[in-house]
Amino acid sequence: MVQAWYMDESADDPWRPHRAEPSRPVDLEQLRKLGVLYWKLDADKYENDPELEKIRKERNYCWMDIITICKDKLPNYEEKIKMFYEEHLHLDEEIRYILDGSGYFDVRDKEDKWIRISMEKGDMITLPAGIYHRFTLDEKNYVKAMRLFVGEPVWTAYNRPADHFEARGQYMKFLAQTA
Repeated sequence: MVQAWYMDESADDPWRPHRAEPSRPVDLEQLRKLGVLYWKLDADKYENDPELEKIRKERNYCWMDIITICKDKLPNYEEKIKMFYEEHLHLDEEIRYILDGSGYFDVRDKEDKWIRISMEKGDMITLPAGIYHRFTLDEKNYVKAMRLFVGEPVWTAYNRPADHFEARGQYMKFLAQTA
């Protein structure tokens, strides 16, 4: 099962766990209240997985590709890693399914504190449109992930501040309703 926790305030070495002391774990219910959805799937059978197909059909995830993030496979690796770790939002959901390796998604809670979500093989996550977040690899420095989209892919990230977008306003309304 996925692990998530509140982060410490350190800006050093983003690929380290950065657990707050004392430890403040976050459960799936707390993530759901932020609009973050999670599934555990069998990544070894992603090409013919009826459970993945069911999720894709229910949520209209009709487009997908696979990205490998490591120094040897990703062009402009250093630049991309910095870009992924810049705090941003998207106007659409961000859906990632970890097929191999591991990494961290960081999301902001209602009080604007960072929660770190440790993602590994078999973990699938959906971040809602309008949530501030970022991604980094962990100390293993490797992840292979399926990227899913509703309709054609939109790759645009809007770095913070981006509160003027309708998606952010809708997300803030969602948070107010879950309070």
